[in-house]
Amino acid sequence: MQQHPHTSRRRTGRLAGLTAALAAVVGLSTLTGPGAHAADNPYERGPAPTESSIEALRGPYAVSQTSVSRLSATGFGGGTIYYPTTTADGTFGAIAISPGFTALESSISWLGPRLASQGFVVFTIDTLTTVDQPGSRGDQLLAALDYLTQRSLVRSRVDSSRLGVMGHSMGGGGSLEAAKTRPSLQAAIPLTPWNLDKTWPELRTPTLIFGADGDSIAPVASHAEPFYNTLPSSLDRAYLELNNASHFTPNTSDTTIAKYSISWLKRFIDNDTRYEQFLCPLPRPSLTIEESRGNCPHTS
Repeated sequence: MQQHPHTSRRRTGRLAGLTAALAAVVGLSTLTGPGAHAADNPYERGPAPTESSIEALRGPYAVSQTSVSRLSATGFGGGTIYYPTTTADGTFGAIAISPGFTALESSISWLGPRLASQGFVVFTIDTLTTVDQPGSRGDQLLAALDYLTQRSLVRSRVDSSRLGVMGHSMGGGGSLEAAKTRPSLQAAIPLTPWNLDKTWPELRTPTLIFGADGDSIAPVASHAEPFYNTLPSSLDRAYLELNNASHFTPNTSDTTIAKYSISWLKRFIDNDTRYEQFLCPLPRPSLTIEESRGNCPHTS
């Protein structure tokens, strides 16, 4: 039977309409689906975070490690590099971490695999001598980052534009020094920091400072608090004082330090706003948190 031309046109029109509608739906799902956020932010790594995922002893990435001997290091005392085993996700941001006065790399080594398993390359270092002062420790953190990005066996896994520093005690003071020297750093996290320099208006690096309410070596009133208070008010900054804690609390595995450090590093090294929820609003006082201060929401 011969088809009426008007019927044929109507069916063709309906098919075209359905095709357009389907294309619109597919396009919408592409824009709003699981990959949409990653497409907007090429530095995002790992699944969407939860409270339990940032408190876990290990994150979603399997971790490998490699040692750097003191003899092969230049400008610092060697150390251990922890890194995600996979190469499927491209490059990762990186962090160098310094121990404190008289301490060895082992005192901050717990942070290596814990942070690396969340999608970072982490370099826990020894210093040239255990009595190096904060200024020297800052230089050594930068030397370690340079080694990591230029000479290390895992340099191809590191995004040299997304780097940060951490440190304990004089190493924490050193992380402030490193950020002052190299403002291109994306994040700094001083842990119960000690430094004779009490004012840091020059810093341009998003900085999270941990203090401890029971710290008798670097009391918060003369170290962590004035460090925080003198950071530029426009800077992405935060101060978190640990409750029932000592100067040496950062030397052993600590969930509060880990969860907020992970969130800070993800937010500012990876530009991952999925972690903003754990930083803003500021955490309330609790069994582990004495007080917190900071700028919310973050702008970087």
